[in-house]
Amino acid sequence: MKTFLPAILLFFNLSAFCQITTPIIKAGFGVDADLRTNFYNGFIQSGNDDWFNNGTAGTGQFVIDTTGAASMMANWLANPASRKLPFYRTMRVPQFSTVNNRVWIDAVYIRDYNGQAGGDSTAFVTSNKNGDSPGFWTGGITSVLDKNDIAEMMIHVRRAGPSRIDSLWFMGGLSLQGTTGNRYFDFELYQTDIFYSRTTGQFTNYGPDMGHTTWEFDQAGNITKPGDVIFSAEYSSSSLTMVQARIWVNKQSLAMTPAGFDWAGEFDGASNSSQFGYASIRPKTQGAYYTGLQSGNNTWAGPFGFVDNGNNIITTYSARQFMEFSVNLSKLGLDPISLLGGDACGLPFRRILVKTRTSTSFTSELKDFIGPFDFFQTPPVEAVADVPLYCGVIGVSELNVTNPSNASVYTWSTSDGNIVSDSVGPHITVNMPGTYIVKQQLLDGCNSHAYDTIVIVFDANCVPMDHRISKFRGIVNDGKSQLSWTTNANQQTNYFDLQRSVNGIDFETVSRMYGEPEGNNFKEFHLKDDFSSVNSKFLYYRIRIRMMAGNTTYTQTIKLNIPRELEVKIYPNPVGNQLQLNIPAEKTGEGRIMVYDASGALLRGTGFTLKEGNNIFQMDVSWLKPGFYLLHVIKDNQMVWKKFIVNRNIMN
Repeated sequence: MKTFLPAILLFFNLSAFCQITTPIIKAGFGVDADLRTNFYNGFIQSGNDDWFNNGTAGTGQFVIDTTGAASMMANWLANPASRKLPFYRTMRVPQFSTVNNRVWIDAVYIRDYNGQAGGDSTAFVTSNKNGDSPGFWTGGITSVLDKNDIAEMMIHVRRAGPSRIDSLWFMGGLSLQGTTGNRYFDFELYQTDIFYSRTTGQFTNYGPDMGHTTWEFDQAGNITKPGDVIFSAEYSSSSLTMVQARIWVNKQSLAMTPAGFDWAGEFDGASNSSQFGYASIRPKTQGAYYTGLQSGNNTWAGPFGFVDNGNNIITTYSARQFMEFSVNLSKLGLDPISLLGGDACGLPFRRILVKTRTSTSFTSELKDFIGPFDFFQTPPVEAVADVPLYCGVIGVSELNVTNPSNASVYTWSTSDGNIVSDSVGPHITVNMPGTYIVKQQLLDGCNSHAYDTIVIVFDANCVPMDHRISKFRGIVNDGKSQLSWTTNANQQTNYFDLQRSVNGIDFETVSRMYGEPEGNNFKEFHLKDDFSSVNSKFLYYRIRIRMMAGNTTYTQTIKLNIPRELEVKIYPNPVGNQLQLNIPAEKTGEGRIMVYDASGALLRGTGFTLKEGNNIFQMDVSWLKPGFYLLHVIKDNQMVWKKFIVNRNIMN
């Protein structure tokens, strides 16, 4: 059973009267409109972290996972059509890792669609505005001016030190196709799981208050419920000229004084008479709290390069191509340790949408967008026991978190059992039946993030048959569990029931074998169990023995790890020239991809490396003639077949 605690959303406010537009290092991260680790303000300098590393030696660390970057670049250089597809990368270390004595909370990098036929394929196609409900927005394929055309974006959140009281910083980066004139963009942060469908061009799962979620306050101005936030910036041809934050509120809230920030005097909804809208805010304290710069000419564009609107892949940005900023959220008074109960891990933004618009006016027409995408979505804690049922005899059981994070703190407790090991950590040892609860904190000092519960039971009527059954064992092979056992009471046994469970408590009989009264008393039995219809990481087995005399006994339970079926998604299908494969993986590993024609002849094979998490591969199929083909993907002992059709009328 699972229990999830509601995440506290953290947002920030900005005001244009406190800005730094020169290179600076904040929280150990270089904010200089450059992507290079150990390189700051145009010079090699060991020690500062940044988005990527191009080989410069030093103690600074890069935050974005670059696995497979070299092979991706090689593919893009050889196959121009493959450059058009988007991709994303997450932080290269687990969330809340401490690196260089600073807590890295999360990071993401996203490449937008590029050079699609007819224009950008994720852009606003009607006159949509920030104050409108996302339910009225319409996206699709349309032409976008270079200065409004997003190429890539990146976000990173960290603390300036290793503890929960160190300043919290938000780092952001954005590259546009255009480099001249003023450029305007918004980072919009949502409480709900807002979603965009490329098939319909519509947004769904937006907030309940005219398409957004409203911030709520008590009479003293304290926040009682956070809502949506939008962060807007304007870059001129020379520098950052304006940064502003707004929060979605009921207009009535403007009559009260917030405790953590001040109203800045602007309010915009869908119309002048709107009850809900975005109100501008600013911090209560004076002083610089954000920075913003734009790149110089020939700035390194990172290991994934930069793809311009001509579908050319280049290795450097032009002047003003890339814009970077940082925000001191603690300075703003919106650090989660002071917001809604003080949870230092109350950060994630549930969803983020990055947009461009036509002018400095907040209500001007929206143009291009990336997202909405997840940020800081952590999986719930999962735990299992290797002996979930004591059969007649109480012994020892090991309880383990199956998806541990090095940064998390796991604390176990029980009201009716007994923990014989340390109760803090991803695994414990117990020696009594009972209910055991593991609590996960994403970081030491944070509120609880999630729980999982394990129940270990004792069956006094269950009698182990160790003296009659021996060598009960099992392995997993070719999608089946292969079980074997030996009995010294074959002639006295009516039948053996093989029983299976997904939790170690609730068993069902999946197969039966009968004893042989005329055979030898000592005999070895073998059974196979096809578990293809069972969705579980683990399976538990035991043997129920029915004797000729009428009594029933059980063996001890054994647990088998079940490898998940290899998941492979391919798109588009039919395909023109570039096929994209999406392969999630629980751990790093090697694999192979083979292409067969309709007759079964192998045409080509290639190896690949999977990293933990989601993996996206692009495969050139322009060498294939139009027709039907099979794709065979193999990793470890897992494999999957996929059919695809090559059709040159498909534009990709």
